Amino acid sequence: MTVLLLAGTGEARKLAEGLDQAYVPTIASLAGATEAPKPLPVPTRVGGFGGEAAFRDFLFGKDIKLILDATHPFAAQISERAARVAADMDLLYCQLLRPPWRPGPGEFWTTVPDAAEACARIAPGAKVFLATGRSSLPGFMALSHSDVSLRVVDLPEGDFPMPQGRYIAGRPPFDVEEEKALFTDLGIDTLVVKNAGGAAGKAKLQAAKELGIRVIMIARPPQPAPKPMGRQVETVQEALDWAVAEAKARGVMP
Repeated sequence: MTVLLLAGTGEARKLAEGLDQAYVPTIASLAGATEAPKPLPVPTRVGGFGGEAAFRDFLFGKDIKLILDATHPFAAQISERAARVAADMDLLYCQLLRPPWRPGPGEFWTTVPDAAEACARIAPGAKVFLATGRSSLPGFMALSHSDVSLRVVDLPEGDFPMPQGRYIAGRPPFDVEEEKALFTDLGIDTLVVKNAGGAAGKAKLQAAKELGIRVIMIARPPQPAPKPMGRQVETVQEALDWAVAEAKARGVMP
């Protein structure tokens, strides 16, 4: 029996470390969005599975009995497929879904369902910081009337596709002072961010609050409904406790 850890987040890294220390047989899977990810302490595959049929073959061939989904809250298609296939194959499935951010005292966000609505709320000439990931850029091409900065982990080849825009290279986590300095240097007046939740990303929101920068928050997509053999948890410890308990119940660890 092996656990498949769908990774790509800070929580997934902590889970990989915990599973390794508990001697739970684990394979981690990364989508391959980052060119040089920091190695995980468990065997890791990188890249897509090649479609649903290939994903099912992988699960069967590797004797996967538990799927631990610690992907990004906006990786909705990955989570939906994992939960559905797990239910079809009678596998256990657990999604680690960090709680969403909620505005605190003094914070006022404009919440929108998607990038198109975010663009519709931004006036020409705005200085926009996109903290939405490199793959999101096609959805923001309507902002060619604004000055746009997009933060990426790996700088892509070629020029930025908007006349007034640039890539900003940076690898998280960032602290509040770093974010404030960056926003000030760029003259940012509008921050666009996905509601990923988690402690690590709060720095940009606190920086925006302290600088009086407008925040446009993109709401999360729908998450997979819990299946008969599935569950959803909010913390690394809950997910780790579940995986370890299930592994012990199947006699695959001390």
